[in-house]
Amino acid sequence: MRKLSLITAVFGLFLSSAAAAEDINIHADNKVEWHSKEQKMVAVGNAVASKKDMSIKAGELSAWYQKLPSTGKQQISRVHARDNVIMKSGESSAYGHTMDYDLIADKAVLHGTPAKVKTPTDTITAEDHITYYPSQQKAVAEGNVYATNGESKIYADSMIAHFEKDKAGKTTMKQVKVFGNVKILTKDGTVWADRGTYLPKQGLVKLYDNITIDQKGNKLHGDLAETNLNTGISKMLVAPGTKKRVTGVFIEKAKNKETAPTAEENKDVQ
Repeated sequence: MRKLSLITAVFGLFLSSAAAAEDINIHADNKVEWHSKEQKMVAVGNAVASKKDMSIKAGELSAWYQKLPSTGKQQISRVHARDNVIMKSGESSAYGHTMDYDLIADKAVLHGTPAKVKTPTDTITAEDHITYYPSQQKAVAEGNVYATNGESKIYADSMIAHFEKDKAGKTTMKQVKVFGNVKILTKDGTVWADRGTYLPKQGLVKLYDNITIDQKGNKLHGDLAETNLNTGISKMLVAPGTKKRVTGVFIEKAKNKETAPTAEENKDVQ
């Protein structure tokens, strides 16, 4: 138990920023090891590394440290987490089977089947991986990406999500850009496009290039459109500076052949 406490203190010292004077705590159910020759520390069994605004939980955490040439101080350069990884920041969470966090490049890569990022209102998943850049508050999702907002669903080959902190300090999704084979399902229809920009707060998606809007068989085609995920209303626009026109195909509803008799016909029957 004494060894665990000692290693916890050292781990916290290495991860702390002298300028910020912020401690990072690590806990594990089974053990925490210090490999001095490999300049590595390992925490096993429900391992948790946490600081004021972020925490990483996994079955096992490994951290490599190095000496900074400028100051001579030790600093964690890389963290590897595996087995049910959960990374939390504010009300946002990221999930995967493994995570590799390069602190020098300020980049964390999550792999899973799928990898996932969740906010109170939105969820993004990716079959390949999700890369998170903490200082830039940005996440890049690659490979059969799927996002949900209420009853609406967005599919794409890749997404770039930008986050921001509100007045209460909570992290929320500010903007999402989608690329390649974009498909949006709403309660009123389906929209396809080559790329688009999603604004979560407004529930608005702006779409560009090779767009098709299908609402109950009625179709519109063009190169600029907007879809409101809150109302389910989509509209096609003429792209500025182009001579292209919006085109559409509308299905006429079949009339009922058996119509009710008129008042005059009722009189004749009587």
